[in-house]
Amino acid sequence: MSIQPLLDALGIQEDAARALADDLRTQITELQGRLREAETHLEHLAITRKTVTVLVDRLPAQTSAPDRPEHPDHPRILTVFNEATDSLRAREVCEALGHELLPKNIEGTRAKLKRLVELDVLTEVDAGSFTRKQ
Repeated sequence: MSIQPLLDALGIQEDAARALADDLRTQITELQGRLREAETHLEHLAITRKTVTVLVDRLPAQTSAPDRPEHPDHPRILTVFNEATDSLRAREVCEALGHELLPKNIEGTRAKLKRLVELDVLTEVDAGSFTRKQ
């Protein structure tokens, strides 16, 4: 029995194992580089968070702005008030908007005017009489 075929088979397996080990070393080197990049990015994010937190703590306290009107008619209503020289009642606003002067339309407009008062955009100067907030 010749030992050469066995040695040749071992040589082939050795070469394959060596190639695999080289390939894995290359992958490890690439992964270590990617890991360093990820860790650096993480450090930068942590520094940024800390900086932003410090800056926010230094900002003066701000009063909250009133909510924006959320109903589609609100901008049209505000336009009516911008053009008015005196306070307006719901019926007058309803008429200026071109709505039919039906009780349901007047009451709907009144509800919208009340909502604008809640949002601190309008003021109710007298019962049922509204004006733009100064």
